[in-house]
Amino acid sequence: MLHYPAASPADPDDADHGEPAVPFLERYLARIGYAGPVAPTLDVLAALQAAHIAAIPFEAIDALTGAGIDIGAAAVDAKLIGQRRGGYCFEQNGLFLRVLLAIGFNAEGLLGRVRWMLPDDAPPTPRTHMVVRVTIAGRPWLADVGFGAAVPPQPLAMDSEEPQPTRHESYRIVRHGPEWQVAALIEGEWRTLYRLENVAPPAIDYELGNWYTSAHPDSHFRHQLIAARTTAEARYGLRDNRLTTRLTDGRIDRRYLTADEIGRALAEIFLLPVRPHWRAAIERAATTEIVG
Repeated sequence: MLHYPAASPADPDDADHGEPAVPFLERYLARIGYAGPVAPTLDVLAALQAAHIAAIPFEAIDALTGAGIDIGAAAVDAKLIGQRRGGYCFEQNGLFLRVLLAIGFNAEGLLGRVRWMLPDDAPPTPRTHMVVRVTIAGRPWLADVGFGAAVPPQPLAMDSEEPQPTRHESYRIVRHGPEWQVAALIEGEWRTLYRLENVAPPAIDYELGNWYTSAHPDSHFRHQLIAARTTAEARYGLRDNRLTTRLTDGRIDRRYLTADEIGRALAEIFLLPVRPHWRAAIERAATTEIVG
């Protein structure tokens, strides 16, 4: 089950040799390289969000290899902090929510239906995307650190339907019936990312969404090697053997990689500790013909 305590158990390695466990929040801040103020303010929220998406990559390699994904607090901390791995939305935003609660933010999780690259009249998709809603001085903000290469790089006001510029794309959040529709302006076109429900779900709904995303045969994470990372200067996205770099000045570079180059990209661009058992998935990705 998914829980959100103010602090979570340390990784087993932290207890080795009788050394005292490092507090959860301190370990997280060191992981993302953040040494600024720690207070429940909008500036701090924005700084943490930017540091998080630059330091902890989006990836779902454990779903691709069949290793499975555990979104419990101890497992997420061990993987994303202790092992310096990345993760996808349930891991990333679950961790980020616990961090915000530990700092003292008024925050809660929300679930949404991914609409990325789908026409508006496409059938409903399952609730498989988690985000965080943060209320500061009575104003709600969307904080999302787990949406791959289109992740919002800063908090987005949820009470305005006007376009919100960021150092990458502009975003907008509009009401769509009882839901919010989040879209990004990409190459001159507004593209819907996901639709969010207004009610914070119980923990079991995250578990169900995580099972579908990590284990259902229709989940694209079961068939594609996907990684993403966003810095102040660029977005990096890997989809099987295609590496896309989008610079903030508008330049876009796309390259197709060999298996060895994929391995190096995962290590050098996405900052992942590449495991030997990933090799079979990497070799399959290197031979994939990407459409679209």
